Amino acid sequence: MHYGEIKNCDIANGLGVRVTLFVSGCTNHCENCFQPQTWDFCYGKPFTSETEDELIRLLSPDYINGLTLLGGEPFEPKNQRALLPFLRRVRRELPQKTIWSFTGFTWEELHGPTAYPRCEVTDELLSLLDVLVDGRYVDALHDISALSRLVEPAHHRRSENAAIRYADALGRAREHLKKHNKSAVSILRQILTFRYLHLKRRYVIFPLC
Repeated sequence: MHYGEIKNCDIANGLGVRVTLFVSGCTNHCENCFQPQTWDFCYGKPFTSETEDELIRLLSPDYINGLTLLGGEPFEPKNQRALLPFLRRVRRELPQKTIWSFTGFTWEELHGPTAYPRCEVTDELLSLLDVLVDGRYVDALHDISALSRLVEPAHHRRSENAAIRYADALGRAREHLKKHNKSAVSILRQILTFRYLHLKRRYVIFPLC
């Protein structure tokens, strides 16, 4: 596997301050993808044991909330196989950190027995995640104004169908906030309503501040 970039202290791709790994290789080829250079599986640098060591070092400080996987496409089968040993290591050495992944594939595709992205390591890889944000970027549905109060859209450029598709997350998040005696009005304005998964621990609640 190759990777295009590692971002330290990233606040745009998950909850809190994160380290983000942009892997290389993607067969989705979404129209107007914001970084089509990462479609090439050989783009950037090889992902080596030294790369893993550097990521573990960057993830170690207390102020880093966790790791985010982006691309390219982390759930390309060859990338899944390369990422699995690394995610096992993160869980083993830094169990307090959260792991997010973005994917252009859908949750249904990752579980479809004959679907292209599903392979022998998919289930374990998913089990190591705290949050999966799924689905392709659809340029025809891209509408900044529709999400202007929910999400900073310029970065991942998701369309308004995400808010429709995962609208139930708002209701569930509201109940979660009530149980914890938080101000739903002030906090819900900052929620990114992508799908949440009971993979391990928590709701997908994404403060933008």
